[in-house]
Amino acid sequence: MGHRLADTSSPARLAAPDEGIGRDELALATRNHGLPLEALRYDVTPPGLHYVLTHYDIPYVPDDTAWRLSVTGRVQRPLHLDLADLKGFPQVTTRVTLECAGNGRALLTPRPVSQPWLVEAVGTAEWTGVPLRLLLAAAGVDADAVDVVFTGADHGVERGVEQDYQRSLPIDVATGTEPEVLVAHAMNGAPLPPQHGRPLRLIVPGWYGMAHVKWLREVAVTDAPFTGFQQSVAYRLRQESGEEGEPVTRIVPRALLVPPGFPDFMSRARVVRPGTVPLEGRAWSGRAPVTRVDVSTDAGRTWREAELEPDDGRPWAWRRWHFGWTAAEGEYELSARATDAEGHTQPLQQPWNRGGFANNLVQRVPVLCLAKEG
Repeated sequence: MGHRLADTSSPARLAAPDEGIGRDELALATRNHGLPLEALRYDVTPPGLHYVLTHYDIPYVPDDTAWRLSVTGRVQRPLHLDLADLKGFPQVTTRVTLECAGNGRALLTPRPVSQPWLVEAVGTAEWTGVPLRLLLAAAGVDADAVDVVFTGADHGVERGVEQDYQRSLPIDVATGTEPEVLVAHAMNGAPLPPQHGRPLRLIVPGWYGMAHVKWLREVAVTDAPFTGFQQSVAYRLRQESGEEGEPVTRIVPRALLVPPGFPDFMSRARVVRPGTVPLEGRAWSGRAPVTRVDVSTDAGRTWREAELEPDDGRPWAWRRWHFGWTAAEGEYELSARATDAEGHTQPLQQPWNRGGFANNLVQRVPVLCLAKEG
């Protein structure tokens, strides 16, 4: 009897009632990591604290590797560029908040079995690189162009399909200026770390992380919609198996709290002292600028508006908010809720789908307020 790739690659499934996190999910969780929520205090996330999701292996790229990026397909002048060539183009630095499309998946019921994110799959960095539109202009995009396909160097198998990691963008997004897509070679002023796509990656402001292809080696312009695995099978919003579903694209609004006080080691429940407790956090949306953050200190029964700081001309980065809470002894559940300029807001009930994508249910932070002993 022969063997197949599918023998080592299980189909997507939902966890059974009362099924705990399995060894396969735990193995994913040890490879990938989220942002420690206390690091929300940083305007720009240090690379080692920024969330990481890697589908397959992190490609090993030694310092002396002659990496080349190809721009091919429906273009008049195919390009084959090394890093020096890319740095010869005009450079742009943009502060962008990245969030994994599966952020919040492990909080859903029933739980889609995959990378078990809670709410920490996020980070904000300053990315430096070449606007993709300039590379496409240099190559001369044909008039019949429909999609631009991006291929990374990471290779693996998923649900029985062997593949390089590939995603596409519509031609109008790839050549647009709002947002301006970057082929980035630097993060926070330094060369990309290996886990963040060294030496090149795509940055698509406002879109979930699956669009930001890492270890980028090829850009191909096509005259037909791309139907690769990560585009047409994965990253779709489905209620039932077998549905075509809607594509996951732009980030929906979310606000997170910097956990106040100090934590219990296992539960992460917080302890604060009576009196004035400053609450703060970050809020972001890829749909439209965040215009309001509301805070609840009573498990969502009542909400009060927080003070939202200006975005300082950085529309694709998170915004700081803060709120003064007068705490008395007792048990509390804190939440924050973001709303953007188009009226999108965070739901109070889970927005369930089979992939566990775009779950922006409001965060809930248990807090115990007690006086010091003695």
